[in-house]
Amino acid sequence: MKIIVDENIEFGAEAFQQFGEVKLSHGRKITNEMLKDVEILVVRSITNVNEELLKNTAVKFVGTTTIGTDHLDKDYMESKKIQYASATGCNSFAVAEYVLTSIVKIAHENNFDLTNKTFGVIGYGNIGKKITKFAEAVGLKTYVNDPPLQREGYEYDFCSLDEALNSDIITFHVPLNKDGVDKTFHLIDEQRINELKPGTILINTSRGGVVDNIALLKRLQNKNDLIVVLDVWENEPLINKELLKKVYLGTPHIAGYSYEGKVNGTIMIYNSLCNFLNKEKIWNPVLINVDSNKITPDNTQSIT
Repeated sequence: MKIIVDENIEFGAEAFQQFGEVKLSHGRKITNEMLKDVEILVVRSITNVNEELLKNTAVKFVGTTTIGTDHLDKDYMESKKIQYASATGCNSFAVAEYVLTSIVKIAHENNFDLTNKTFGVIGYGNIGKKITKFAEAVGLKTYVNDPPLQREGYEYDFCSLDEALNSDIITFHVPLNKDGVDKTFHLIDEQRINELKPGTILINTSRGGVVDNIALLKRLQNKNDLIVVLDVWENEPLINKELLKKVYLGTPHIAGYSYEGKVNGTIMIYNSLCNFLNKEKIWNPVLINVDSNKITPDNTQSIT
């Protein structure tokens, strides 16, 4: 059995060699021709897995070591009976840490007390739950919006989207749905961006398309009265450089890019593939232990 794995997936070769011959490739350079006789494909979010990539190939299983799945054409894969799996929640702790530390950084640099602020959480999945718990621990009053969970009868005091968007701090943790009852593409469109109160802290670590980047740039150019943290952008990697200049903190989609998160993603897809192939789970990664006593100001670099 031939397997192609994104070369930047942690333990990629080691984890999947149990199932056959593993070839590592850059995620942006995986082509249809490469997959002609490949049965297993393991990717990250930079690889668009669609008909163009999969047509007339031997691929039977696609795994993405990421939480998001908007780079997977699920309808096409289902029509061709190609099994797919994602790593839901693999890096949720890292993303939650990113959001919380961003908030603390902003509070410190702007000299305000978090206990006097309200916090809107859009999306109450793995990350949203952790974020809410962290926020409440530091004294933030939280307002949570999640229509799908609310419809399912999940027991929580949810609020409307408009209520959450009226908060002092807003964070997004939703998938990118381009249509349907729970459409999230441009969930925060020009109208909603213009309705945000001055001084709002807006944090997006979910998917770039959740926030209309052009409308956001217009608001920042015209008023410059929002504090914006973006880890995700529309049209990655060809992002709007003018928007990058205007945000308070901009990062290249790395909020969940922790060592533990990457390893968790590999483990989850490994387990899914074992289940798909009905194979025994024999791989156990040996993780690198970091001695915190060896991390000192002398051997680290500041990026501020």
